[in-house]
Amino acid sequence: MANDFADIFTLSISLRDVILNLLVALFCGTIISMLYRFTYKGLNYSASFAVSMIMLTMITSVVIMVIGNNLARAFGMVGAMSIIRFRTAVKDATDIMFIFFALTIGLAAGVKMYSVAIFGTLFISLIFLIISRFDFGLSNKREYLLQVVSDSGDIAGEEINEQIKQYATRFKLVNVKALGEAENELFEYSFHVFLKSIDRGNTLIGELKKLRNVKNVNLFFDEN
Repeated sequence: MANDFADIFTLSISLRDVILNLLVALFCGTIISMLYRFTYKGLNYSASFAVSMIMLTMITSVVIMVIGNNLARAFGMVGAMSIIRFRTAVKDATDIMFIFFALTIGLAAGVKMYSVAIFGTLFISLIFLIISRFDFGLSNKREYLLQVVSDSGDIAGEEINEQIKQYATRFKLVNVKALGEAENELFEYSFHVFLKSIDRGNTLIGELKKLRNVKNVNLFFDEN
C-alpha cells in the first residue's frame, strides 16, 4: 500500500524524454501558431491567441507526462483543473479547431508519439492552407450590404437600379436614414445585393460614385 501511494508522486520518465517531448511540442505548436497567423481572415486578429497555441501544445504535453499511466494522478489532475473558470467566449469555429488541434498534438508529443505529432501537424496544416487558399466552402455569390449616401431623396430610382443590375443577380432596398442638418440633409440608403461575382465589388463602388448626387458608397460583407 505504501509503495502504491508513493507511485502517485513518482514520475517514470527521464529528463531526456521530458526535454525531447517539450521540443517536439514547441516545434509543432509554433507551426500551428504560424498557420493561424497566416490563414486568419477575420477583423479581430489576436496575437495572444497565436502565442497561446504554442503554450497550449507544450502545457498539454506536460500534463500527459505528469499523468502517465497512473489513474490516481489523472483524477488528481482533473480535480485541480476543475477550479479554473474560462470566461472568454470563442466566437469563431476556426478558433475552436485550432484549440483542439493544439491539444491533440500536445497529447501525441506527451506520450512520445513524435512521428504522429510532427506528421499530423504538417499534414493537417497543409490541408488547411489549401482549403484557405481556395476559399473552400464559401459561396461564389455572396450577400453584401451596400450603403449609398446621397443628397437626393430619390436615390433608389432608375439610375442607381440600372447600375446595380449590371453587377448583381438581385438586390433590395432595406433601409433609408436621414443624416445631417435640415438645410444640408443627406440620405443613407442600404441595399442587400447579391453580386454576380465577388471580384466586381470595387467596380460597382466606382461606378456608383460617378452618379450625380452620390456622396459616398460602402460595401460590406460579413462571413458569419
